Amino acid sequence: MTVLPVTHERHRVESSYADHSNSGFHRPRWKRRHQLVLLATDTVAAMAAALLVLRAGGGHWPAVLGLPPAWAGSLAAHHAYAPASFGSGGGLYRQVLRAALVVPALAALLGWGLAGEPELPREMILAVPLATMLSLTARFALRRRLRGLWARGRHRTTAVLVGPSAGIAELLTALLRDSRAGAPAATVFQGMDLAGVCLTDPEGAEAVDVCGVPVLGGLAEVQGALRAFGGGSAVVALPGPELDAAQMRRLSWSTAAAGGEFLIAPGFGDVSAARLAVRPVGGMPLIQVRAPRLSRLSRLPKELMERLIAALLLLLLSPLMGAVALAVRLGSRGPTLFRQVRVGLHGKPFTMLKFRTMRTDAEERRAELAHANHNSDGLLFKVRDDPRITRVGATLRRYSLDELPQLLNVLTGRMSLIGPRPPLPEEVAGYSHEVRRRLLVKPGLTGLWQVSGRSDLPWDEAVRLDLAYVDNWSLGLDTVILLRTGPAVVRGTGAY
Repeated sequence: MTVLPVTHERHRVESSYADHSNSGFHRPRWKRRHQLVLLATDTVAAMAAALLVLRAGGGHWPAVLGLPPAWAGSLAAHHAYAPASFGSGGGLYRQVLRAALVVPALAALLGWGLAGEPELPREMILAVPLATMLSLTARFALRRRLRGLWARGRHRTTAVLVGPSAGIAELLTALLRDSRAGAPAATVFQGMDLAGVCLTDPEGAEAVDVCGVPVLGGLAEVQGALRAFGGGSAVVALPGPELDAAQMRRLSWSTAAAGGEFLIAPGFGDVSAARLAVRPVGGMPLIQVRAPRLSRLSRLPKELMERLIAALLLLLLSPLMGAVALAVRLGSRGPTLFRQVRVGLHGKPFTMLKFRTMRTDAEERRAELAHANHNSDGLLFKVRDDPRITRVGATLRRYSLDELPQLLNVLTGRMSLIGPRPPLPEEVAGYSHEVRRRLLVKPGLTGLWQVSGRSDLPWDEAVRLDLAYVDNWSLGLDTVILLRTGPAVVRGTGAY
């Protein structure tokens, strides 16, 4: 195991930055440009919204002149221009929505209380939703552009991982697992290039070496490494006994002195950022992990919306479903629909509907195919090139058309559009106490498991994805899964 020589270059690197010793390190130009573009688009969005209200005959010039600075100021107050939010998803959009709630209240205060303009709050209420929509659209486009630049290796910053070898290896394994297939270890951070790791126990470097990431040294080398790579971020992974409070404080100072950001990776994964908050207690900042949203009331909007969508899809897709039903009927002997008992919310059984894709003797032949089970590491039964599948059934499975009758299960409230895979009773019988958390929500027609590889995933990974969905559910996560479902169906990865 070779430790890269960074320490002997510290003097040369620090000398090259001597001109900045008084003024500090400058933010990369692309970040300043991105902030200016965001500010310009928000100003234009607010101006356009105010002018439309004015043109409609319900506005006055105070709204036209006052909305752009009020809108930009509210967004700035909610950190919508902070570099840390660049490229993020739900958090960035929530900042815009929260800012949209402040502007009408500010207009009411100024209009009714100070300026004597009672029409101003009404005009702001009319203009702010349009400005919000335009700003969200612009941010979505800019976010996609920025991520595209990152994918091409542009506008990326540098990250150095810091921590014990075991914790670093665990974090790298999780990052590589969640990154896109074939992504190199150096690019597993979004918008960052992983330069290497600095270990609190350099003697354990072999544990990190298997991930293909260079070891730059120990804690003393963090500042030199950041300077050598032009700033970036120090990511402290899973802080433990090897890093006490004094060491963490000194590490944050040295990171700031090198012009970098100081980030801490908590010692648990699969927790969305929306569930984390910093909560001061007795002068000490604590990380609060909010409880999962599992109550029936919190999920009522999801259920109502999904039933409405299911009804509309059944209406729109009825010609396609009729054609599929005819193809199944003519393709092989047997019923058109396949009915099977599955386990739903809180362990209640229900009858799931699918278009039949197998021969009528499929269950009788299952035992003779046990040796070919692709998921022999878990409870699922999946066989590649299963001889029981009909020719029509193979096509239906390839494009998930056999799942369409499950819209009826969604409409009747037995299933959701999005949720964990509906399990068989014999699978549930083998669940551990931890895995039974999958039953705290309704099973779904699509979900994280389905859009992440389906049957190609090992059992442990499928369980991890389902439990992550249960714990981190939100309407935003459902939207992301729906957007990923189309490409996953077209690719057909793991569909057999």
